Amino acid sequence: MDFHGHIIDGQEVESLDGARMHTVDPFTREPWAQVALGGRADAARAVAAARRAFDEGPWPRMGYEKRQSLIHRLAALMEQHADELAGADTRDMGKPTTQAHHDVARSAWNFRFFADHARISAAEAYPMDSGHHAYSRFDPAGVVSAIAPWNFPLMLETWKVAPALAWGNTVVLKPAEDTPVSGAVLGRLAIEAGLPPGVLNVVQGYGPDSAGAELTENLDVDRITFTGESGTGRIIGKVAAGRLCPVSLELGGKGANLVFADAAMDNAVHWAVQAIFRNAGQVCLAGSRLFVQREVYDEFLDRFVAAAEALRIGDPKDPATEFGPLASEEHFGKVKGYIDGVEADGGKILTGGLGEGWFVKPTIIVDAPAAARVCREEIFGPVVVVAPFDSEADAVAMANDTRYGLNAMLFTENLSRAHRVAAALKAGTVWVNCFFIRDLRAPFGGMGDSGVGREGGSFSREFFTEPKAVVMQVDGA
Repeated sequence: MDFHGHIIDGQEVESLDGARMHTVDPFTREPWAQVALGGRADAARAVAAARRAFDEGPWPRMGYEKRQSLIHRLAALMEQHADELAGADTRDMGKPTTQAHHDVARSAWNFRFFADHARISAAEAYPMDSGHHAYSRFDPAGVVSAIAPWNFPLMLETWKVAPALAWGNTVVLKPAEDTPVSGAVLGRLAIEAGLPPGVLNVVQGYGPDSAGAELTENLDVDRITFTGESGTGRIIGKVAAGRLCPVSLELGGKGANLVFADAAMDNAVHWAVQAIFRNAGQVCLAGSRLFVQREVYDEFLDRFVAAAEALRIGDPKDPATEFGPLASEEHFGKVKGYIDGVEADGGKILTGGLGEGWFVKPTIIVDAPAAARVCREEIFGPVVVVAPFDSEADAVAMANDTRYGLNAMLFTENLSRAHRVAAALKAGTVWVNCFFIRDLRAPFGGMGDSGVGREGGSFSREFFTEPKAVVMQVDGA
């Protein structure tokens, strides 16, 4: 069984106490690799290495062009090791291998984009009338704690690490304890690419009173970026506020998907399936609340059910598989609890339900009252609630009736309606006639229980740097 250690100060190491943990393949439900199990002391060691690398090392001082070159080298190595990286996420969380390879490509692109973006970004000059000249600088913030989730392990790790490195910071990455291996491989590739020791450290372990807690409480950490569950985000936000450490929190979602009567039906059905059943619904952006205009409700529902039932369920290592198991036994139990309570809450399961092992089949629920748990809470599984609406105003009101605000979708061929509804929806991202399409320059994040802050393009620059004003006297006293 392969072993994956921490990456600290340019070396792969065991935990200080020698502790290890197993990572489990959700399809076979058997351990497939061993990983170092870190605690507070290991995380503190990684932070200290990152601190030295930032305060004394070349990374923040080498300039954008040299950093860009090294980061591009890392991206190239990721592409060369695509099978290893994709295989790690497939084995760790049950992600179908075709989707895992897609994630690797997007992860490499994250590094390439942010390396280039930092290299070409322009600061601002502020002409003054008083014989002075003012301009802005964007200096690296320092040591970044990056705490990643288990649903898109590699891709969301790189979404945090890439801009932090591109702007000259040093990083301590903690992958989710259920999906540790791709982060460990990434750390090894960073060493191979020539990143100086301590620039990218990877610490494995748990969160509360362990490695994760140390990465949020350590006073040598200058930025915290976290993606995960809203309750954990509140805890991290409270800790960060107590020491005035800037924090970016990308948390849960309960995305609304609005299908108007004039939508292109085939396109709307295709994206509705992708929005809730891709990655077995384990997506914070999932369109888990589907609202369809009454005139086309029955037709759409028939097509949607047929498309869901046609998805190929099976071994995620098979390239033909479209739909794999849930990522862990614990998460399977959570999703099962929601499905078991549907009828008691007044809903009806049209198709889906529990499968073998840790599988939950693509599940479509109708007739659930708006107050039902499946309508209000983030399930984070392949479970969608479908309801009809009558007017545009009704659709917007139903979509906005949630404490989350991460994303929404709408399908219509009416251009004016598309703009009106997109403006009215309370969400950080609105997709029109599509889903999951990203421009890395655009802001990404949510409101309400979906988080605090935005990242992407210049928004990442604002977070991972300390913007500075410089004012110079030009004409003399």
